[in-house]
Amino acid sequence: MRSDQVPAFYRKTVQVADSLPRIPLLLVQAEVTERPANAKTSRIISPCVSVCAAVLMMALTGCSAQAIVHFFTTPSSQPTQPAQPAQVAQTTKPAQYVAKHEPKPKPEPSRQELVDYIRGRLLSLSPSDGVDDNLEVAFNPSFSILSITQPDGRCDISLSEIDNNSAVWEIVDPSDTDHPRAEVLRLTMNSVTGRAARTCYDSQNQVDTSVAPNRARLFFSLAKAKAIPEFTYKMDKAIKELVVESGGSPEKEIKIN
Repeated sequence: MRSDQVPAFYRKTVQVADSLPRIPLLLVQAEVTERPANAKTSRIISPCVSVCAAVLMMALTGCSAQAIVHFFTTPSSQPTQPAQPAQVAQTTKPAQYVAKHEPKPKPEPSRQELVDYIRGRLLSLSPSDGVDDNLEVAFNPSFSILSITQPDGRCDISLSEIDNNSAVWEIVDPSDTDHPRAEVLRLTMNSVTGRAARTCYDSQNQVDTSVAPNRARLFFSLAKAKAIPEFTYKMDKAIKELVVESGGSPEKEIKIN
């Protein structure tokens, strides 16, 4: 292109560039004002106007006819971006199943623990009528003797001679005509046949022959015992376990048809 043609070419390029943005606006206005019958014609003319504008731009810039044809027939040089594969939603892995371990069974109480429990209950739940009070409780592990001291003396219970199948709980009223007393809860356990379950001594430490030796008895305040949940069940279990720990016979299930 000659140097004297540059200003004229520049002016034409600017005029075309200024006119191109107004083409879509004119088309939109035409679509709004024209009747619906011309809507199809407007949609067909719009691409044609765009193509003519592009051809005119190339002609003004000095492009040859071959270049114009090459522009419309050659596919875009930019590589087509491959379609992105749809992302598959990641499924959340299920939480691993944790096996629930059953709690370990509590170990059986020791012999001394049983003694401490029974002694504590005999003292804390003792009657207070002046007759059946549990003043002191002691255990001799060498001979398996449970000694209970009361106001009128002491009884030594031979746990190894007790029959666990003979346990009986009773509610007793120790009142007499002159001295009303509160009801007491009494546990009675018999001895194995031919054995002595207890030996009792009076306040002078002499053997009291008036007390039957073939059964042992434990006394508790009924009012106090009622305040302890499942007291008779727990005490019954504790005394029977202590009897077994001391060499006595275990409780047996006897079926009678």
